[in-house]
Amino acid sequence: MTPLAASYLTLFIAIVCEIIATSLLQQSQQFTRLMPSLLTVLFYAGAFYFLSLSLRTMSVGVAYAIWSGVGIVLISLIGWFLFKQKLDLPAMIGIGFIVAGVLIVNLFSKTVAH
Repeated sequence: MTPLAASYLTLFIAIVCEIIATSLLQQSQQFTRLMPSLLTVLFYAGAFYFLSLSLRTMSVGVAYAIWSGVGIVLISLIGWFLFKQKLDLPAMIGIGFIVAGVLIVNLFSKTVAH
């Protein structure tokens, strides 16, 4: 596996951990429920750990843009389907711009790896 591929893999794991943590944050009910609260903290710690590993070969700005952009899109979808939180048209258009931005960075930028 190339160093850049390893960075993308660790970034993907970081995103998955962050999505799980954010979903559990909803379930923790403002940290009043013990198990969802502990799992939230654990998965956020994992998210930051794996994000830090991706920074070995990926610039921090690009890694964070991908991490946050993909996280926003996926957690919005989870909110919609799991928690029945609706998105209006402006929200969906904005999320579309986020997707476009992540794609542009990954497909056309030469600053992905350093």
